[in-house]
Amino acid sequence: MPDPVLYKLAEELGGALKRRGLMLATAESCTGGGVAEAVTMVPGSSDWFERGFVTYTYISKREMLGVREATLEKHGAVSEEVVREMAEGTLARSHAQLAVAVSGVAGPAGGTPEKPVGTVCFAWSAKDDTPRSETRKFSGDREAVRRQSVEHALRGVLALLKQRP
Repeated sequence: MPDPVLYKLAEELGGALKRRGLMLATAESCTGGGVAEAVTMVPGSSDWFERGFVTYTYISKREMLGVREATLEKHGAVSEEVVREMAEGTLARSHAQLAVAVSGVAGPAGGTPEKPVGTVCFAWSAKDDTPRSETRKFSGDREAVRRQSVEHALRGVLALLKQRP
């Protein structure tokens, strides 16, 4: 049984994208494809979901999305600088007009004092526009952090659509 909140958000997002004739692509690290899974639960999502990239390692972020090694080394994968480059790379390497990127520390290990477990960075971007990014801190176990991240990613795409004419 799909998560009813995620399903409703994905359904709403799909309707908004389809009405505008737009396609979405995703770039995910800590969510492991969870955003793509949420949107593809909706029947007919092939009308508005173009593709998803799961880039869990530095090398995959560089090879698949064009994230610069210098950005990764300076800021780390869990940073707004990296997710902005992930979103830009997603648009450059797909036929989508909108992208969302997610990278974070889902836990239970991997956190640091600067980036504790539950720290997740997001970026949303539209073709020919500057990506918008933010960092959130979620609580709970690994599953809870990942689920909250998927929900926040979907809500962010909806917010981006509402800002566009």
